[in-house]
Amino acid sequence: MRLRSGWLLAALCLGAAFPLLWYAAWEGSRGNDLDTYQHQLLELRQRLLYAEKENSKRSHELSSVLGEIKHIVAKRINLTTNHTDGMKVLNVTGKLPMHLTNLYYYLPHLREYEDAIIPNIVIGQQRTGVSLVMGIPTVKREKQSYLMSTLQSLLYGLSEKQKNDCVIIIFVAEVNAEYVNSVAESVKTSFPREVQSGLLEIISPPASYYPDLSNLKKTFGDSEDRVRWRTKQNLDYSFLMLYAQPKGTFYLQLEDDIIAKPDYIQSIENFAAEQSQEWMVLEFSQLGFIGKLFKTEDLPLIVEFFVMFYKDKPIDWLLDHLFWVKVCNPEKNAAHCEKEKARLRIRAKPSLFQHMGLHSSLSGKIQNLKDKDFGRSVLHKAHNNPPAKLHTSLRIYQQYTLENVYEGKGYFWATAPMAGDYISFTFLKPLKVEKYYFRSGNMDYPGDILYDTTVEVLPADEAVRKGLVNYTATKDGYLKIGAFENGIAEGSIDLSVGEILAIRLLVNSDSPVWAILSEVLIKMSEN
Repeated sequence: MRLRSGWLLAALCLGAAFPLLWYAAWEGSRGNDLDTYQHQLLELRQRLLYAEKENSKRSHELSSVLGEIKHIVAKRINLTTNHTDGMKVLNVTGKLPMHLTNLYYYLPHLREYEDAIIPNIVIGQQRTGVSLVMGIPTVKREKQSYLMSTLQSLLYGLSEKQKNDCVIIIFVAEVNAEYVNSVAESVKTSFPREVQSGLLEIISPPASYYPDLSNLKKTFGDSEDRVRWRTKQNLDYSFLMLYAQPKGTFYLQLEDDIIAKPDYIQSIENFAAEQSQEWMVLEFSQLGFIGKLFKTEDLPLIVEFFVMFYKDKPIDWLLDHLFWVKVCNPEKNAAHCEKEKARLRIRAKPSLFQHMGLHSSLSGKIQNLKDKDFGRSVLHKAHNNPPAKLHTSLRIYQQYTLENVYEGKGYFWATAPMAGDYISFTFLKPLKVEKYYFRSGNMDYPGDILYDTTVEVLPADEAVRKGLVNYTATKDGYLKIGAFENGIAEGSIDLSVGEILAIRLLVNSDSPVWAILSEVLIKMSEN
């Protein structure tokens, strides 16, 4: 009985202990899981901290690299001395891109000069991402430079939208730093806003870009000077195209002695949009290499072809040969070849650009070429202006009177203005004028514009005049309300000015050129 009771007691103790042992084992297992989870969390945290540390390290390395790049660029800028003061200069070195390494075969001297195709002077704002890039090569001429007139013509009438979506690159194809700087200074002085905004850029090549041009083979009966001239010209075009290529969608090749129709950019955009087939060049002039529009994506191929044969033929001949290589079948006749080439080069009419230079960049050559498809230039624009008495102190040239432009019959033309000269429009009765617009120069003579000339009005009410303290007043009671910029003066007249008796254009300093007034608009207020 005692044994039985002991067994029962033992069984009861074991039964009571089993839940305790199970609970203890469960708690122990739970504790182990928690330890495992904690360990995994700690391990994950360590990994995150390590990743963060590595990321910080990489960021620091990247910042160091960028800082070094900035330091090198800044050092380059400080070392560049052949530039015009106050203008942005950039000289960045670099090897040829992979797709242009073939240039080493055709211009082997480039292997000795790593920077030979990098401009050694850049003036502008390095504008990129535009729709239209225009390239103008220019060289020193013995007789007369047409560059400023060409720029005036190209900028004539451009809208702000158009100005913001294009860039004009002036390639001064000379290695004489003094001459390059003189051109840069002239452009900066004449077009400060366009230079500052990035619309105008000026570049020139390093001397190492050009190979030895003293021993060229004479071909086509050309003189040694002419062969050297056309050979260098081929290299100039190629350099300019390479620089322009990454800047925009289309590239327009121009020259430094042309005039353009006022709506040329819009006309180019419209004509390009109309094309339904693949093209390689759109031609907006029948002369030489003027007004040729390319897709910038095609320029590397075109430049490589030019450089392959730069010593052999003029640039426009080489372009024609490139089309022949691409589409002409040797087994077909010449008529078939011309038809196929016409698919790649499409001619627009009427022409948008006219050659105006008489003295060629080739010494001693007279080149009076004219594009017969350009048509007659629109030299003035008529408006219905209020009756007025017209006066000027300027010396009028022949029949180009002030009445011509005011009445819309022609344009006004006078010899070079001097400080203090004026043009005045005195109304027959006091008028409320809403806005004014004066344009100087025209397509034939885009450089004959009014410089340093202000627009002034004479209020009818003297009390009102004295109360307008926001305007600069002259001794004879006129208020200065505007000025000519790039040959144009336009603006609105504030209602506070009230009725006015006259509008005057006052020249403040001597001008180096004659002056044309081709458009006058004085719009009266309807209120």
